[in-house]
Amino acid sequence: MNALAVIPARYASTRLPGKPLLPIAGVPLVLRVLEQVRKCGGVDRIIVATDDMRIADTVENAGGEAMLSPPELPSGGDRVAWVSERIPSKIVLNIQVDDPLVGPDMIDPLIGALADEGTALALLAKRIENEREIESPNIVKMAFDLNHRALYFSRSPIPYARTPGATYYKHIGPYAWKREFLLQFSRWRQTPLEKSESLEMLRVLENGHSIRCIPVARDTIEIDTPEDVAALEALLA
Repeated sequence: MNALAVIPARYASTRLPGKPLLPIAGVPLVLRVLEQVRKCGGVDRIIVATDDMRIADTVENAGGEAMLSPPELPSGGDRVAWVSERIPSKIVLNIQVDDPLVGPDMIDPLIGALADEGTALALLAKRIENEREIESPNIVKMAFDLNHRALYFSRSPIPYARTPGATYYKHIGPYAWKREFLLQFSRWRQTPLEKSESLEMLRVLENGHSIRCIPVARDTIEIDTPEDVAALEALLA
């Protein structure tokens, strides 16, 4: 199997408890994400990794595949690695359960990026056009070098606009790992910056490894607040 997609779906979301089961225009969020990933021809198998039987039952009743993972795993990446240890593949995709607009135009470029021998982890970068997102701690900002290798991720605005004209990017949607690197990542302890920002990508940078950033034109709506739910339902309508 070339590409395994894992959707980590933890019940105890800080901002929206039970978020994977939250109805979006009548359909549970986790099922909307699952349906979008099913459209991706490059994905061979999809697993919803959850710590809650209610989520697993919802997925399986809709014809999907779920695995119950340990609730004490510290991050979505660790939950994805736990599944990957049990299901071998070349590439492992981490698909966020709060991103029901994910699609082939986001996933296929990530799979393609891992064809590069020097790339073990790739994610998407979207230019920020709404200035309110720059200050929002719910939006993960990012900076990368001229070769599109990540320099830093933060919930704070980066770069600091000492002079006008700064361009801001945010991390959105899924990301893709080479399986061997993901399993290596899962054995590392959480790092100081990762704990401070609550961003697992920083564990990779703090251990001296690179992340490929793939610019993407289309934006998405990630579900973190009731306002996000309203915005998505308005879009779907």
